[in-house]
Amino acid sequence: MVVASPNPSRAEKPEAIELPVINLSAERTEVAKLITKACEEYGFFMVINHGVSEETIAAMEEEGLNFFTRPDVEKQRAGPAVPYGYGRKNIGFNGDIGEVEYLLLHTNPLSISQSSITISGDPQKFCPQILTILRSNDVGGLQIRVADAVWVPVPPDPTAFCVNVGDVLQAMTNGRFMSVRHRALTNINKPRMSMAYFGAPPLHARVTAPPELVTPHSPLLYRPFTWGEYKKASYSLQLGDSRLQLFRK
Repeated sequence: MVVASPNPSRAEKPEAIELPVINLSAERTEVAKLITKACEEYGFFMVINHGVSEETIAAMEEEGLNFFTRPDVEKQRAGPAVPYGYGRKNIGFNGDIGEVEYLLLHTNPLSISQSSITISGDPQKFCPQILTILRSNDVGGLQIRVADAVWVPVPPDPTAFCVNVGDVLQAMTNGRFMSVRHRALTNINKPRMSMAYFGAPPLHARVTAPPELVTPHSPLLYRPFTWGEYKKASYSLQLGDSRLQLFRK
């Protein structure tokens, strides 16, 4: 989870973008085609009829907001984030600028169980599972970077989850799927809370495109690397910098 401080939004008002909306209850083959097309053309898409109940979403948001509205001294008990736990820092200078609070959790149920006593008043309620989705608390602010380095807003949809291609998936598809930069703006009316679920391989896992995606017309774009090498590169760069550029052939 990440909560951004309620600072005024930036003045820029670009026109909103309409991302593909994919109905996950549709025929499986058709859904796969639509997801592939969205990953190739946008790198972002929305999913509806995802099977996650409104009650589950509301409970997750309630638990998150209850934690982040606690006094600092109580939130500190869940930290520091090394790498999991509670943290608070200013971000920038190249990319988003502002202050964020965040709570990083491992998806291992035992790890969550051990941490939950410092996070929730009712530890039995606090057990999120891994999903490759992004959701905010129905507060606008998400933007993606399109052609010509223009940031365009993505309107919130309380019925949908947002899915985006990551850098590693771009490398694994030899550039076929797009990983696009994204950021969040805040406003003075309501704090914005994001819940992000990341899927990642072990640190020693080797990442490279499969042979069938490498041809004379589509040569290998990125040298093989491990997930650990990518994470190390991420920590060494500022927001807005491209991590994949470090692995270009």
